[in-house]
Amino acid sequence: MGVSGECHSTVTAPPAVVGHNAPVPFLLLIEDDDAIRTGLELALTRQGHRVVAAASGEEGLERLREQRPDLIVLDVMLPGIDGFEVCRRIRRTDQLPIILLTARSDDIDIVVGLESGADDYVIKPIQPRVLDARIRAVLRRGERDSSDAVAFGAIVIDRSAMTVTKDGQDLQLTPTELRLLLELSRRPGQALSRQQLLRLVWEHDYLGDSRLVDACVQRLRAKVEDVPSAPKLIRTVRGVGYRLDAPA
Repeated sequence: MGVSGECHSTVTAPPAVVGHNAPVPFLLLIEDDDAIRTGLELALTRQGHRVVAAASGEEGLERLREQRPDLIVLDVMLPGIDGFEVCRRIRRTDQLPIILLTARSDDIDIVVGLESGADDYVIKPIQPRVLDARIRAVLRRGERDSSDAVAFGAIVIDRSAMTVTKDGQDLQLTPTELRLLLELSRRPGQALSRQQLLRLVWEHDYLGDSRLVDACVQRLRAKVEDVPSAPKLIRTVRGVGYRLDAPA
């Protein structure tokens, strides 16, 4: 059915809080398979999340208009509007974190999903504990930083307010794009490998998927660079990864 057997355990009511006075994460789950949707909804609720579920892309977008979740878990293969198109539509107006669920590990499907604006993806069959860990890692990317503001040319990164401006105008970054920029800004002029960035931003401790990094850099460049095809701020270091330079 696409979800590991962990989902079949007895489910108890979720606690009012996660940790010490922490709010319960509110998730929108968009999945058309009844068994997978029910299994994930129960498992994620047991793990301390509040979940509202939808069975199609259209229904998911309607739920999003009615209430604002903290994160969206979105299946790729949906009837009608597929997950890629749902992701694109959300990204036109909102920077909510999105994790894709896909039954296919083909490069093209993953790249299309990431380029559509997804923050991460999980391949079916889904292990609820893995999905829960990915969800919590994405949500941590929006946590505030105690550092001061720093400027790179026209780009100003306020680490305490978790905002980025360009020529005084706010940039709408996803939590993952913001965390990537923050990590690069902490080491200006230093080349960071894709594996380093996977650990710092995505919290992947294994030999992870560098496509996550490349797709996020591409989206970030489109927002911070004057000419994204000829970047002056986020530079590619051939054979290594990326570094952040202050424009001349």
